[in-house]
Amino acid sequence: MRGSSPEVTMRIGELARRTGVSEHSLRYYEKQGLLTAERTAGGQREFAEAAVDRVIRIQELFAAGLCSAKIAQLLPCMHDGDRGPSRIAGAKLVADLRDERERIDRMIRDLLRSREVLDEVIAAATTR
Repeated sequence: MRGSSPEVTMRIGELARRTGVSEHSLRYYEKQGLLTAERTAGGQREFAEAAVDRVIRIQELFAAGLCSAKIAQLLPCMHDGDRGPSRIAGAKLVADLRDERERIDRMIRDLLRSREVLDEVIAAATTR
């Protein structure tokens, strides 16, 4: 038993408010196995405090272009906010993640080139 106080939980609306993620998305994350919730006797979802960090991490991984299946593989290999144990990523997952990183690097280079072109056009337009 961890201390004398019970673990703090929150309902789906509170988790949505704290993370800026819609309740619909949170239910999707749960369905995909990315997020877990306990159920009350009335069937309502209750999330642990650590769910806030987990949802933020999921959002970051989606923003990086990873799909939910890849995120589901990756999350157990990452430390949660409590620095709890994590599973070691297998060679296949590491290779896939390196490919994703290379894809992101290519996107960054392309965006930088696009920004340079815009800067040139802006400079040319403002010197007239």
